[in-house]
Amino acid sequence: MLSHAPDLAEQINDWEFIELWVDPIIFPPRIVMLVSGENGGFCIYDPSANYKSLFLSSSYDEAHSWLLEDEYERYDGRLLSEEIA
Repeated sequence: MLSHAPDLAEQINDWEFIELWVDPIIFPPRIVMLVSGENGGFCIYDPSANYKSLFLSSSYDEAHSWLLEDEYERYDGRLLSEEIA
């Protein structure tokens, strides 16, 4: 299920953290990125499809549930924007 919230996509430009999620069932594994915006929006992007937005949400729990429903597993760690600035 895709959520359509273009205002959230604009919030993601100022990101707070990124998590990598992997679908290990297929080969090669599919990787997606969960990006947290500083203003509270969450977006899941597909790097293999030119960073196409797959899901937009206003809460981490919704985005997390979407990933778990599609059987993605979180790769250890989280990249914080403050660590690379």
